[in-house]
Formats: sequence, C-alpha cells, structure tokens
Amino acid sequence: MRRLVSRRVHRRDPAGLPDAAPPLELSDRQRRIRLPRRALERVVAGALAQRPRRAGAVSVALVGDRAIRRLHLDHMGLDSATDVLSFPLHGAAGGLLGEVIASADTAAREAATRGVRPQDELLLYVAHGVLHLLGFDDHSPAERKKMRAAERKALRAAGITRDLFRSPR
Repeated sequence: MRRLVSRRVHRRDPAGLPDAAPPLELSDRQRRIRLPRRALERVVAGALAQRPRRAGAVSVALVGDRAIRRLHLDHMGLDSATDVLSFPLHGAAGGLLGEVIASADTAAREAATRGVRPQDELLLYVAHGVLHLLGFDDHSPAERKKMRAAERKALRAAGITRDLFRSPR
C-alpha cells in the first residue's frame, strides 16, 4: 500500500517543549469539512490512552469518497466508499502504529442523516480507526460495546460530549 502521508509534524509549545499530543502525521486531501488539527490531536490522544502500551505515532489522511473507494477496492476487494480504513504498520520505522484514512464525504452524509455535526462524525471515524490499530474490534455485540465505550472516551478528550451513537429524533 502506498502511504498517503509523507511527513511527520511535531508541534512545540512556546517554551520549546513537545506537545502532550502524540506524534501525528496528517494529510488533509478533502475540502468538505474543516477540522482543526488540535481536535484531531486530542481525539487521537484520547484513543491512544485506551491502550497506552500500544501507543505510537499515527498517520491520518482525510479524503473524499473517490479516494477511499479506490483504497477499499484495492485492499478489501469491495467496490464502495466506506467511512474509515485502518492499516496497522507493525514494526514500521519511527514507531508508526499505523495509518487511518477517513472519508469526509461519508461523514457529511451520515452527519446530515443522523443530525450531528459533520466535524464530530469525522472525528468519530478517526477515533474508530485508531482504536482498530490498537486491537479493538466491533464484530460481536460484546466487542462493539467495548469499542463504543472507548470511542466515547476518545471523543470526550476532543471536547465532544454529545452521544453520536443514538438514532436521530
């Protein structure tokens, strides 16, 4: 798989000390949803806090449906757009945990359907993808319950307290 992100960005505070946020590689290749970098850093840190022993740098790419559909076909054999894809990179240089690719187009559609903010929906996708890198799964009801609890914690770290999992009114 060709990586979508090509550089690592380490932010520093005015005193020159590293941020508390984990190293994050970010590639924003979409124009649909404006998402502050700080919100992404917080949701990634919140997700990584669920399994601190498995922490590492994370690569996040925000893309449109066309790009994620192509990746979905190439790597999963499914010719459809999806919300998020995760690719673990065990043993990668620089301690990279893996790459998360999230679709802003899908987030905008789903947010409108469910009555939530598109930014929050996209952050949910990023949290979900990072949790998959950490070994969380959502195939059985018991696993899904654990995943949802971890997603809520990650979203709270980014300041999102609204329950994004309830059906629209």
